[in-house]
Amino acid sequence: MTRRRVTLMGSTGSVGANAVDVIRRRGGIEAYEVVALTGGRNVAVLAEQARELRPELTAIQDEAAWPALKEALAGEGLRIEAGDAAVEAAGGLPADWRLAAIVGAAGLRPSLAAARAGGVLALANKECLVAAGEAFLAAVEQGGGKLIPVDSEHSALFQIFEADQIKAVDRLIVTASGGPFREWSRERMDSATPEQAAAHPNWSMGLKISVDSASLFNKALEVIEAARLFPVRPDQIEVLVHPQSVVHAMVGYADGSVLAHLGAPDMRTPIAYALGWPERIPAPTPKLDFAALSRLDFQAPDEARFPALRLAREVLEAGGLAPCALNGAKEAALEAFLERRIGFLDMAAAVEATLEALAPGGEAYDLQDVFAMDARARRFATDWTHDHRRAFA
Repeated sequence: MTRRRVTLMGSTGSVGANAVDVIRRRGGIEAYEVVALTGGRNVAVLAEQARELRPELTAIQDEAAWPALKEALAGEGLRIEAGDAAVEAAGGLPADWRLAAIVGAAGLRPSLAAARAGGVLALANKECLVAAGEAFLAAVEQGGGKLIPVDSEHSALFQIFEADQIKAVDRLIVTASGGPFREWSRERMDSATPEQAAAHPNWSMGLKISVDSASLFNKALEVIEAARLFPVRPDQIEVLVHPQSVVHAMVGYADGSVLAHLGAPDMRTPIAYALGWPERIPAPTPKLDFAALSRLDFQAPDEARFPALRLAREVLEAGGLAPCALNGAKEAALEAFLERRIGFLDMAAAVEATLEALAPGGEAYDLQDVFAMDARARRFATDWTHDHRRAFA
């Protein structure tokens, strides 16, 4: 039987490491031929993965880490490269299935290369759809491949959205755990530390995405993604806070029916779904014990404490490069918070100030416009955080 050729972009991050675990438990290199692994700067993890999966190419984005990676893989007979161009090239190598899991705007060019190359693209990079939107979807169409979302919420929607019943779809509902600050007051949130923001109650994720989850910016990006992925109006996309993180998404139909996708809060489930598509394959995830669950709670999000959701709706209404500006400003503000230059609530303020100043609207755009707006938004937000710097321990 022919082994499926797979590429893992961002294999050292949380999603990438979970994908490696799924592949390992599904037979490893006996079942899959690994074309490429790419990482950011985590030499130890990338080297360990390369020794196990024997990829044709191992690429690390941080060029300064190349000597350490070369030393770690000395004698293994593996091809090792470094730099942005190497990671982008890895995305375009011939493969049947590619995982795009590089976090942030750094993942846009490699993901575009993967999209243009065809095959199945398992997308776990939010910025591709948020910042590049229609341009990225056009690249997928150009490559003639299939886009399978890997975010738990969009994977859930993908599985329960009845494409032949589009006219009957009434609403899409994505759920949010509420993060560690679900019941915190604004006053308490104002003094929250990066460590507190990263302590997600349900999911094991990387630092930046955990903080984005705490601020609900992660959910704001998911609302924008859903508007790109599914043929619905932005006002048909709702968010519900669901502390148990068991119901990942729901689709409501005109007849009053609501289809829900349930599963344990484990990223290996949507990864396995994408890896096996169009078939379902076993995943090493716990089965739901409904008797033990006993209850499922839902509540509307408090947008006074979590303004990211309002900002998402506003940029969707503005269209054009507005979502790109939101994303770039958000990433710059997040860096400032992690560096303790601004407070937790200042992140949303920085993003809103950027959107007001740049006023991106519904103009047509291409990929060069995307990169230019991303840079402008980052510069403005960075300057804003310097001007509003606060003293934090």
